[in-house]
Amino acid sequence: MLKVKLLHPNATLPHYAHEGDGCFDLFAVEDVSWNYTNGIQTATVPLGLAFEIPVDYTMFVFSRSGHGFNYGITLANSTGVIDSTYRGEVEVKLTSHNRVFDIEKGTKVAQACVIHTPRQYFEIVQELSPSPRTGGLGSTGNK
Repeated sequence: MLKVKLLHPNATLPHYAHEGDGCFDLFAVEDVSWNYTNGIQTATVPLGLAFEIPVDYTMFVFSRSGHGFNYGITLANSTGVIDSTYRGEVEVKLTSHNRVFDIEKGTKVAQACVIHTPRQYFEIVQELSPSPRTGGLGSTGNK
């Protein structure tokens, strides 16, 4: 069970749109205007939510597929990473690459999932185990 604190009376509890969805939807808590700066349109959208993410888990926030395909809207940082130690309000910043749409209270603005991310420890070694994938980026070929 993921603990969520509602920080605003208009906050919408995240929820899955359909049975079997991998991510839950996140909603704008208020009407938001787009800002135009240096040729780029952005909108910072408060969600009115704070989360208590369990230790060894991370919440990943992603753009909505329909926003990208239909409007050219993406998250400004591509993927948001919310660590288990963060307890403040989660916001998303959207970037418009060609069109804007109205962001009103209750608009779905992003999607998120919580993934197990155990702490990793690092060991310096002289050799790594062999792999056919040593040719750099794109090493699987163009086919």
